[in-house]
Amino acid sequence: MEQKALAKWLRLVVVLLGLCGLAVYFLLVPGYGLSLRSQYPEFSNRFWPWLGFLWASGLPCWAVLVLGWRIAGNIGRDASFSLRNARYLKWISWLAGFDAVFFFLGNLVLLFLNLSHPGVTLLSLLVVFAGAAIAVASAALSHLVQKAALLQEESDLTI
Repeated sequence: MEQKALAKWLRLVVVLLGLCGLAVYFLLVPGYGLSLRSQYPEFSNRFWPWLGFLWASGLPCWAVLVLGWRIAGNIGRDASFSLRNARYLKWISWLAGFDAVFFFLGNLVLLFLNLSHPGVTLLSLLVVFAGAAIAVASAALSHLVQKAALLQEESDLTI
């Protein structure tokens, strides 16, 4: 596949992920929360803390989409193995790791404030594991892209 075509596909995927994120964070989660609040009025005090927490946990995901857009642009300019892409992947790694830790600690805080259930906190470990896996994978990709960029620079300098 040609670089520009690959970049277009990657940008399409980023846009689709962004639209899915908008639907989940601003339609599904609040709608589900409002339906739970109406079914169980004794839990209505949990709606806004949880919604704010989930929106805050989504902010690093939006930053990752912006970085993914930039990586796709570099791929389209035939700069797949560049130090800039390595930096972007490192930032994705840091953001995913931060979001995983934030999500876990936020769940613990909500549990200790009696705004959550222990089962929800245990289930959140799946999200934490996924965030940690993304952090490790993007850190490894960052390292490999950096090595490839350095090799490419060396080969460009040789005759």
